[in-house]
Amino acid sequence: VQLQASGGGLVQAGDSLSLSCVASGLVFRNYIMGWFRQAPGKEREFVASISTGGSNRDYADSVKGRFTISRDNAKSTLSLQMNGLRPEDTAAYYCAAGRTRYLLTTTPVLGQGTLVTVSS
Repeated sequence: VQLQASGGGLVQAGDSLSLSCVASGLVFRNYIMGWFRQAPGKEREFVASISTGGSNRDYADSVKGRFTISRDNAKSTLSLQMNGLRPEDTAAYYCAAGRTRYLLTTTPVLGQGTLVTVSS
């Protein structure tokens, strides 16, 4: 399984950024997908998840109303639109997959991270 994330960068507080993830080596439409992040010196934390068909989405309270997760099963891609970015959103963001939401949140398959830095 390969999860290739991209789209990170350096932005200012209040800006927007869109992350993308291309998945391969798995039947994408059968997997719950999500995003995690890890800030320097902190533990990895859940950001958002989306069901196999895209109808159910969950968000961490810290990003609710600012971030939107979406997926395109035909292209095996996952996206994260991040608006109203804050310095505390600075982290490496990881694309994740799991056969169930429980597996996604406990033992996710993770790709390499893409770094998001938000300056104040």
